Amino acid sequence: MRAVTPEERLQRNNFDLIRLLLAATVCLVHVWELSGFAALAWLGEIFSSRVAVSAFFVISGFLIFRSFERSASHKAYAIKRFRRIYPAYAFVIILSAVGLFFVSTVPAKTYFSLAWLEYLLANLVFLNFLQPDLPGVFNGNELTAVNGALWTLKIEVMFYMAVPVLIWLARRFGPFPVLLSGYVLSLLYTYALQNHGEQTGAEFYIRLAHQLPGQLSYFLAGAFFHYFLELFVRRVTVFVIPAVLVLVLDQFYLLPTLVPFALATLVIFFGLFCYVGDFGKYGDFSYGVYIVHFPIIQVLLASQIFAGQPWMLLLSVTILTAVSGILLWHLVEKRFLRRDSHYIAGSGGADIPRARPV
Repeated sequence: MRAVTPEERLQRNNFDLIRLLLAATVCLVHVWELSGFAALAWLGEIFSSRVAVSAFFVISGFLIFRSFERSASHKAYAIKRFRRIYPAYAFVIILSAVGLFFVSTVPAKTYFSLAWLEYLLANLVFLNFLQPDLPGVFNGNELTAVNGALWTLKIEVMFYMAVPVLIWLARRFGPFPVLLSGYVLSLLYTYALQNHGEQTGAEFYIRLAHQLPGQLSYFLAGAFFHYFLELFVRRVTVFVIPAVLVLVLDQFYLLPTLVPFALATLVIFFGLFCYVGDFGKYGDFSYGVYIVHFPIIQVLLASQIFAGQPWMLLLSVTILTAVSGILLWHLVEKRFLRRDSHYIAGSGGADIPRARPV
């Protein structure tokens, strides 16, 4: 029986499904964290939003390096990345800024003030941490932030900007030394800030540890499989078995230096092996689910419609987020993609075979 080549595995991959599951995981955990319902605590015990976000960065590292290598120029790469991430992002920011006036507890003159403008401008340029709140919005909730899930987007954008530099370095010095150096420096950064935060009791440093340099280890671990995909496919068990052991042992003996690469190994393995169907045929709803679920939860909590009804809250968030993600894809995201995007081709928008997963 003929062995399946790496390129053939890329043609039939599970990354669309994995990303959707990861976005759903983050959504479910946030339902519990924001509501505080004891009946939903099992969501935080079974699922991990931290692992889901890390897995997102792994997939980005694998696919975005590939995207740049296949782009005709730096400009083409930048336009492609802009089309994919920004229109839907800007739409959600503007819709939130305007629409949440109707749930605000302050009058229009106070709402549409300098604070409102600061929210709009800061969030449109991915600086969500500068102004996460809107005047009089969600003041009665446990957390007042409009969309606390967006912190990862600025990291993603910075990764996009770093990829051309990283690839230039990889071409000059070789991919393995560059990836390994970045991986180690990322881990050192994370350890240093977390350790300082724990010693001083300053939560700021712990939060900072999870920003760009701290997430770079996952991104570069994903990039490793872009460069060494043929080796991975040929010797998959040599990678997967140790990765499983690392993640199991990490539950008892912390192995922080190995976890990013181990997680990346399993994410890429499930992405390229055991194909379960074309989940991108009707579009990629994962991004929409990720960027709309948080304000949906916040609005439902502020309305107190489901006060004391955790299961109705969970069901409502699930349905509203799914519908919103689908609508966002069809009304906004898809309209800004190039005609040769595999999503457009896969949905009948162009007579082009689904050739690339990026």
